Amino acid sequence: QVQLVESGGGLVQPGGSLRLSCVASGIAFGWYSMSWYRQAPGKQRELVASISASGSTNYADSVKGRFTISRDNAENTGYLQMNSLKPEDTAAYSCNMLVHWGQGTQVTVSS
Repeated sequence: QVQLVESGGGLVQPGGSLRLSCVASGIAFGWYSMSWYRQAPGKQRELVASISASGSTNYADSVKGRFTISRDNAENTGYLQMNSLKPEDTAAYSCNMLVHWGQGTQVTVSS
């Protein structure tokens, strides 16, 4: 059974940073791409960033230069480092591999 478990969300002031983690089990983590998505209330879910098995990365225009996606295949863990956070980054963030999703972690950016 595949499980993806996110952590690291919370409340942060504008301009602050957070690092999200996604720990995978039951899947050959190093073989597959991993992505982070987010969904704000009343909005559609959007792709934030993705990283291929080989380490190639892709970012939404809205987070380029502020967010960094990475992975540690030895630890079956993916990360999303979020810097210079803005109120519009407030959303539930979820990780995805193939058809599998985590439960999400809430990020709230507010003063």
